[in-house]
Amino acid sequence: MSLPPGRVLAFDSGIGGLAVVQALRTTLPENTRIDYLADNALFPYGEQEDSLLVARLLSLMEERITHLRPDVVLIACNTASTIALDALRARFDVPFVGCVPPVRWAARVSQSRVFGLLATRGTARRPYLRSLRDSYAADCEMIVHGARTLADLAEQAFLGRSVDDALVAGELRHLFEAPQGQKIDTIGLGCTHYTFLTDAFLRLCPPDINWLDPAVPVAQQVNRVLEMRREQPGRRDLPESLTLTGPAADSAALKQAIARLGYHDITLLEGALTP
Repeated sequence: MSLPPGRVLAFDSGIGGLAVVQALRTTLPENTRIDYLADNALFPYGEQEDSLLVARLLSLMEERITHLRPDVVLIACNTASTIALDALRARFDVPFVGCVPPVRWAARVSQSRVFGLLATRGTARRPYLRSLRDSYAADCEMIVHGARTLADLAEQAFLGRSVDDALVAGELRHLFEAPQGQKIDTIGLGCTHYTFLTDAFLRLCPPDINWLDPAVPVAQQVNRVLEMRREQPGRRDLPESLTLTGPAADSAALKQAIARLGYHDITLLEGALTP
């Protein structure tokens, strides 16, 4: 007897995780349900304290997992993944897949042994990133830039608005003007939001840079977890949902943008924690 459609709950602080949802749509079986939760009331996560984020994530996941009963939860947020995956896995009896900066991948492909990493300021300053470098890229020079404005610009790009190339170029200069920055041959995206700026990155950087976007490898890992799932008795076959924790700044533009990913409405999470 075949299993009913699988269900994935994808989470991010904003719209960045929808870049991974794009990859999920092309990787997972067509009938897979993909719910999305954005904690936009506390966006951006990279500017928040770790203890606040862990407590908030546990509370938000308690509500969503109880309501949706997903087969797998995707934490499509580098900041949340680096600080909260252990706590989430300890609390909930559901598989979690996280997104972490592609340090190991960069070390595998960089020929110059100098690579760049674009991340939020929160991810850039956390010890987890240094441990990734020590474990997987000890023979490389890793140049990290914690960019405050790129996530905001990515949200604008996702909504179909123009992005000022000068602002993007200003962030990229932090990589190339760093000591040994002229040797960079690979740049990893350490925030899921940045996928939506790919066109600008390609336009503004040297053409021979290897750009590493973890969205597709993460989607493939979610698929592997789903292939090992077991049926959840008594689960209701709810329609897919896209849920926010706070009002959208421009709900009309957001609805138009999310329609491209198969979502037709936005719901507000009742009783979400206040920031």
